[in-house]
Amino acid sequence: MFLDRVSVDDAVVALRPDFAVLAIVVTGLVSGPGDAQSEAALADAEAFARAASDAPHPHISAWHDAYRAFGAKPQRTAPSVDALWKRARAAGLPRVNWLVDVYNAVSVRHVLPVGGEDLAHYEGDIRLVRATGAEPFDTTKDGAPFNDPPSPGEVAWADARGVTCRRWNWRQGTRTRLTETSTDALFLLERLAPYPLDDLDAAGDALEALLRRRMPASSIVRRRLGPWT
Repeated sequence: MFLDRVSVDDAVVALRPDFAVLAIVVTGLVSGPGDAQSEAALADAEAFARAASDAPHPHISAWHDAYRAFGAKPQRTAPSVDALWKRARAAGLPRVNWLVDVYNAVSVRHVLPVGGEDLAHYEGDIRLVRATGAEPFDTTKDGAPFNDPPSPGEVAWADARGVTCRRWNWRQGTRTRLTETSTDALFLLERLAPYPLDDLDAAGDALEALLRRRMPASSIVRRRLGPWT
């Protein structure tokens, strides 16, 4: 089972033993462009963010601390939930495709980082590691393919071919991103203290409910790794 290939290295656990990730594998997806369902989820997330207090959210603050712990500057390269939260409160969330829109809505509505990856483009195990700096990272620059490897010691998701997401959850690579033709996916919902584990499970439930409404015949399995303290 693919979930057995997802792991968190000891070096990451040592950095943040309170970290936990809920990994959800979905097979038999029917993606495509956004529709009324995904638009409603995005609108609900935007309304939730705009109604929230202007005070920093404690979970976003925890992610800022985690970024500083491995040498990143969260004000310049923000955790994904921070970037989405600010967009939701201002101009609104991006509209990408059905799958991306749905997991972005869950990320904002539940205030935690959520990533989605295309299983067809993975090679080997998927691990959360402290990077060496030699791993390739496929992205784009000025509209052209570009390799932008991580900094040594950076926390990153990686498989046998290289990094799939830099700075924990800052930027996803092009190779494994979800598209309108994706049929099998891995979703990663990430938590740090003081975010309650019950809320992490509830975010997973919300994502599953949105997926099952569109794809009742799909197979969905999940596994939580951590916390280690």
